[in-house]
Amino acid sequence: MRVGGLMVVLALAGCHRSRDDVPEVQATDVPQGVVARGNAAAAVENQFATPVKDRVGTLGLLNKRNNQEVDLVMKPGESRRLGNVVVKLATCEKTLPWERPPEVGAFAQVFVEERATTSEPLAWHSVFSGWLFKNAPGLNVVQHPVYDVWVKDCAMKFPGEEENPEDFAAASKAAKAAGKAVKPAAPVATPTPTPSPSASD
Repeated sequence: MRVGGLMVVLALAGCHRSRDDVPEVQATDVPQGVVARGNAAAAVENQFATPVKDRVGTLGLLNKRNNQEVDLVMKPGESRRLGNVVVKLATCEKTLPWERPPEVGAFAQVFVEERATTSEPLAWHSVFSGWLFKNAPGLNVVQHPVYDVWVKDCAMKFPGEEENPEDFAAASKAAKAAGKAVKPAAPVATPTPTPSPSASD
């Protein structure tokens, strides 16, 4: 019980670090061939939402040994390395604006350079590959004694959010109160006027 309480204290303490002492994380530091080992599930495109390649996911990374926390902002397919850990974002997703409860998820992979036993040399090992959820972190967790990774955000949009988000939010709230689901209105095509017959015909 004490260990669990210590983990919570460390995680909370990491939230109060100033942004000045957070090191820069470079994509070029990722060892060649490490992230190629994990086969992430192919992202399923939603034809109405932001394409997967244009989404931006934010993952939190905590080093429990030194209480160092950083935000990793990546596009799907990108990887970041900090020390002897590499985090790869395969894709990210969030629920539709009218769905309740709202949820944000990311498919991530975590690789750590460590020894399997004290007599073996350092080698890269895959320690996690799967979906992480912002509002339900207990569904799937990165189980590692030193590193913790969690999803913080997924920047993507759905139709209707770009044009009038205030009107859509108000309509969603009213529909929720009425027990109905409101979807963004599809664009209405402007009818082409037909020429009226001339008086001479």
